[in-house]
Amino acid sequence: MTDTTSIQHPTPLTSGDFTAAEEPFALFAEWFAEAMKTEPNDPNAMALATVDETGLPDLRMVLMKGYDAAGFVFYSHIASQKGHELAANPKAALLFHWKSLRRQVRIRGSVSAVTDAEADAYFATRAKQAQIGAWASKQSQPLESRFAFEQAIAKVAAKYIIGDVPRPPGWSGWRIAPLRFEFWHDRPFRLHDRIEFRREAPDGGWSKVRLYP
Repeated sequence: MTDTTSIQHPTPLTSGDFTAAEEPFALFAEWFAEAMKTEPNDPNAMALATVDETGLPDLRMVLMKGYDAAGFVFYSHIASQKGHELAANPKAALLFHWKSLRRQVRIRGSVSAVTDAEADAYFATRAKQAQIGAWASKQSQPLESRFAFEQAIAKVAAKYIIGDVPRPPGWSGWRIAPLRFEFWHDRPFRLHDRIEFRREAPDGGWSKVRLYP
């Protein structure tokens, strides 16, 4: 089970009808707070879409580890496939799907690296075995055998058997600053509710439109 207690988020909106919301972050906070109560596993799981050097889309699940008005944060290896793709094209799309609530949220925006201080602070909250794994893994590179990985883990564990495990230099985080939000709520007979928020720049104001299902 994922520990979501450390995730920072704004105060949830209390409006009953989500289509009346005028600002997407408060609406997201409301929906996420409900998902934390109802989703059996990882309410902070989100699909992350990037593109490679040929323009071919790439998609994987990651865990959101924080969000605020500046954007949505996740962490991984810089040399991973996603890390290379974000370095070459710092734009991404996110998708949260909460099946228990029959809701989803789509987010698109620009991407930037978190600060070293942010990465250090989050890495310090991880379980020690996860910290060791971050050192042992060469994420997205070919692995000759599971045994080789276990040997690498054992070697790192022996090195840091006592004391804190520092953050690996090749491990950090990214922040997606939304330019688009779409909130989708299931309705009978596929007559779903969809609300989209848009802005032209990360510091701009939001416009809202209702979409056909």
